[in-house]
Amino acid sequence: MSGRQPAGPRAELRERWHGKRVTVAGLGVSGIPAARALRDLGAVVTVVNDGDDERARTQAAELADAGVTVRLGDGATLPEGTELVVTTPGWQPDKPLFLAAAEAGVPIWGDVELAWQLRGPDAAPWLAVTGTNGKTTTVRMLAAILRAAGLRTEAVGNIGVSLLDAVLPDENGEEKYDVLAVELSSYQLHWAPSLRAHSAAVLNIAPDHLDWHGSMEAYTADKGRIYEGNTVACVYNVADKATEDLVRRADVEEGCRAIGFTLGTPGPSQLGVVEGLLVDRAFVENRSAQAQELAEISDVDPPAPHNIANALAAAALARAYGVAPAAVRDGLRAFRPDPHRIEHIADIAGVSYVDDSKATNTHATEASLAAYDPIVWIAGGLAKGASFDELVERSAKRLRGVVLIGRDRALIAEALARHAPEVPVVDLEQTDTGAMSAAVRAAARLAETGDTVLLAPACASMDMFVNYNKRGEAFAEAVRALAAEHA
Repeated sequence: MSGRQPAGPRAELRERWHGKRVTVAGLGVSGIPAARALRDLGAVVTVVNDGDDERARTQAAELADAGVTVRLGDGATLPEGTELVVTTPGWQPDKPLFLAAAEAGVPIWGDVELAWQLRGPDAAPWLAVTGTNGKTTTVRMLAAILRAAGLRTEAVGNIGVSLLDAVLPDENGEEKYDVLAVELSSYQLHWAPSLRAHSAAVLNIAPDHLDWHGSMEAYTADKGRIYEGNTVACVYNVADKATEDLVRRADVEEGCRAIGFTLGTPGPSQLGVVEGLLVDRAFVENRSAQAQELAEISDVDPPAPHNIANALAAAALARAYGVAPAAVRDGLRAFRPDPHRIEHIADIAGVSYVDDSKATNTHATEASLAAYDPIVWIAGGLAKGASFDELVERSAKRLRGVVLIGRDRALIAEALARHAPEVPVVDLEQTDTGAMSAAVRAAARLAETGDTVLLAPACASMDMFVNYNKRGEAFAEAVRALAAEHA
């Protein structure tokens, strides 16, 4: 009798990928794990990267030690013999490398498609989430609910945890997870043609990343890819018809259901809110006459309307997977939001100070503004081509005052002049490290007892800060300094 062990999932993967010539487009948080994973499976890997800075050279040296060829400063030329291109999400579809690959008949996958293809035969199913805003919060809520149900899970994907690490079996050939909560961006979905989730949700659709996709239609279509091939549930936002339209157009497995979530009273096959309770009329025996209590609004942190919507979407996906109502409640109670997402910093002299630096577009900011009244609004930064008229018009009645910062603040000022001329505006030209302190102090002078000073910029941060996290940290630091003076 031979002592040879039967081939497990990892051995089968190595046999499939051994010697395959793969080009990885771009270094960074997804390119480097993809290159390493493919090299570990025996592929011949070349990484191409536009940049050639010190950081890229350090990363290239580390990959070279692992047997990966790296070509810096030339991301346009397709390496000879390439059989597959794996791209990082940020590379636009019109890059010369991709045009060359298409002309040569070479398939192009994103990191999500690669992860999907590397899954084992008994791999954990995916509960997937996309949308213009709220993805990370919803996925982390979902993971908390799944853990409360006793399931082995992780929040992965665009959230920063590598999907590749999650889907590959361990050295014993065992799967690490029972189910995965997966955040997917429109970029990732664009390059994921074979993805088929157990259930998926599109939270909302609003203009964003149009420079990458080329049009609103293309952006929406890429978001809709998340529903393709769903087996149990397509979860949509009743208040956002575009999400329901995507469900109607999706090619799903027989028996897959459309499940809505709403901040109002739910109809059959929906989850919603009734008298301060989150309730389920979708995954109950008699949907026409029965509703199952899942949690109280007070179980959601923070209980802002758009965050309640996130919780309902997460609950719908968990219920589609068979999670019990008590686990939904326990998971939501255990969940704590990431920093800079409608994060309460302090109360000073009867005024609340809230950091929503993550609100980098008008859709997210409108949801943030809808959670408070009256508001002194701190806004501005890089507009990314956005228009602010609808945002200001819909939110004008909530505004006590506005403090504007950043390069494109004039665009918001012009919208305020058109739609809220009675609202006082402080326009800060200051862009140095003390700018946020000046903004907080200006907001404090405008605020009255019972008001909320809200940082919800509606803009990207890179004109003044490294990222939205640093912008939020600057706000929190300025608020705490102000609080110390009032102590």
